[in-house]
Amino acid sequence: MSFDITTYQRLSEKLDIGDIDFDSFREQPLAPEALRCLRYMHDVESHTVCYLRDVLVTRAHRDPDVTSFLTLWNYEEYWHGEAIAGVLEAHDEHAGTGRIAALRQRLPKRDAWRPLTFQLGSAITPHLTAVHMTWGAVNEWTTQAAYARLARLADHPALTELLRRIMKQEGRHIDFYATQAKSRLADSRAAQRLTRWALRHFWAPVGSGVVPDQEVDFLRTYLFGDDDGRAVADRIDRRVDRLPGLDGLNLLRSAVSSAAA
Repeated sequence: MSFDITTYQRLSEKLDIGDIDFDSFREQPLAPEALRCLRYMHDVESHTVCYLRDVLVTRAHRDPDVTSFLTLWNYEEYWHGEAIAGVLEAHDEHAGTGRIAALRQRLPKRDAWRPLTFQLGSAITPHLTAVHMTWGAVNEWTTQAAYARLARLADHPALTELLRRIMKQEGRHIDFYATQAKSRLADSRAAQRLTRWALRHFWAPVGSGVVPDQEVDFLRTYLFGDDDGRAVADRIDRRVDRLPGLDGLNLLRSAVSSAAA
């Protein structure tokens, strides 16, 4: 597994949606369940800059490869959110800056302390970057899988093509995070122990703490609650198992089972 930051810099671009037929959503609207998923995805993609904030206050900002990637990652994720907003607007749904502003107003007050928490953690241990990179890998694996599952369940040609393009960019994000995670974990047993502890005690599906809990439960049950979805979750768990020191966590299987319960 490897990642060439120069190649990524050359390939990174605003998501191309010029030929996506958004009017087709008015002629063939999506089911309520698919729209509910897209609201969630819109909100999470649009919140990326806040995740970026939490990483940049740590030692990660000293690594030029990491900061180069994060700059382009944030740019691409922003346009993912805007593209999904186009689908929601075609259904006369509230989307874009107004929805994002309302979302951020609803965040718990403790969110304001997150940067300080990460900054202090980074001052205490040099291995917090390994946690962030591994966390990013898990989140990108699940995000790409969620898009694939939604495309299959919604079965709408325009949505399938849009999500395919988003997934292609997400694939490069996966390559970076997974490469970084594997390298940093392989170099240190202490990084493995800290990352394993952090994932076991604090990891939750991306969007947790940002969108309401009932929406998190709905998404993981709707997309991953059937046999095909659980098989996808198990594949992600096996990818986590292959990272140094992280076998047996069963993060996705546990998340899906707890939502179903």
